Amino acid sequence: MTRWIMIAMTLIGLAVAILTRSPGVLGIALLLTVVGLFGTVFSLAADRISANSRPDAAMLPPEVLHAIRDKANAARGGGQPKAPSPAKAAGAGDSVS
Repeated sequence: MTRWIMIAMTLIGLAVAILTRSPGVLGIALLLTVVGLFGTVFSLAADRISANSRPDAAMLPPEVLHAIRDKANAARGGGQPKAPSPAKAAGAGDSVS
């Protein structure tokens, strides 16, 4: 619906700009035309994006994605090595001679 309003605004502004003899009305008509074109382009883009987007219900929640990632890591043989704990990295508990 918005797309058609923007197209009508563009066409009305263009018609008024062509038919007027007043500079003030010409400026307003050109502004109306530019705003209408801007709105038309963005409403067409929004319709195109929404037609190709996946619905939110089709997306997996983060918990399921984490479970799938864990299962894939387990199938690969443990996955990535874990980083050493901060106590061992700092050398705590090691005797210095």
